[in-house]
Amino acid sequence: MADIISGRSEEAVPQEVTPATDRAAIRILLADSQAIYRVGMRKVFAVEDDLRVVAQVDRVENLYSALERHPADVLLLESNLIIGVTNAIPEIMRRAPEIKIIVQTVASDEANTVEMYRRGVRGIIPRSISPDLLVKCVRKIGAGETWIDNQSVTWVIEAYRSQASSITNPKSQPRLSPKELAIISCITQGKRNKEIAFQLGTTEQVIKNYLRKIYDKLGVSDRLELALYCLHHQIHKKDGKEVDGALDKPMANGAPAQE
Repeated sequence: MADIISGRSEEAVPQEVTPATDRAAIRILLADSQAIYRVGMRKVFAVEDDLRVVAQVDRVENLYSALERHPADVLLLESNLIIGVTNAIPEIMRRAPEIKIIVQTVASDEANTVEMYRRGVRGIIPRSISPDLLVKCVRKIGAGETWIDNQSVTWVIEAYRSQASSITNPKSQPRLSPKELAIISCITQGKRNKEIAFQLGTTEQVIKNYLRKIYDKLGVSDRLELALYCLHHQIHKKDGKEVDGALDKPMANGAPAQE
């Protein structure tokens, strides 16, 4: 395997049978525009038996290629690398759905921090982080946890509160159709798209179309946010008769109707 830097091999790794302990290691992909940081992080991880750098890149274009060529568990991503790149985080997660992203930044602000966590980033750390904390962060995120400091927790909570207030404001709350309310009711019961489609007499694709429309209306990003907000504010109970009627009435197999 070769490390990727500007599209060329920098250091060849011996092609040998990977020992069992190495196979269980957390695989790390480094994406950083500055060589000094890449070299420093590699040295930090090199002395840890359970951490292994599988590739390193210095540009977004190379990152997309590396995601396909070098399966990794954790991506350490320099924030400056994706400045001006539209939908970089969603594109990374589309190409590698299982990867856990840690963003390194010189300075964090409320808007970017909240947005990155909403898009699925597992941790945001400063460029000045100590080696010990960096190793601890990668291990925790590699194990499926989230790394978030007190300031970021406050920002995220305030953002959710603000959004919740907007949703429950009668003047700003969008009108949900009976079918949309029916789907929301099913989501809050923990049902999958396949189960919802069967119950409503339609296809999974139609349910997905409706969900995208619901997300846009309520300003949420996924079914978990949808369920939490709707359960907390009892949105799915506000039009009980309409929900019952929609559940009894099969939907057409086309795109969502304009209701």
